[in-house]
Amino acid sequence: MAEKKEKELSFEESLTSLEAIVKKLEAGDVPLDDAINEFNKAMKLAKSCDEKLKNAEEAISKLVNKDGEIVDFKVEE
Repeated sequence: MAEKKEKELSFEESLTSLEAIVKKLEAGDVPLDDAINEFNKAMKLAKSCDEKLKNAEEAISKLVNKDGEIVDFKVEE
């Protein structure tokens, strides 16, 4: 089965892949060219995770009121 592209991966899949790359690079036994390629993959995965987190934060900060309008979430004190 072909590997999913970074944009198609879920947040959890991206994070798991990112963690695997970090462990591989931290082990230190990766040839330089491979390390550079892995680093580039890791940066793409990190960007994808960041975008997904920002989208989730934006979605969570909005509410639908009784009239069906989307409003910003505010905590009433």
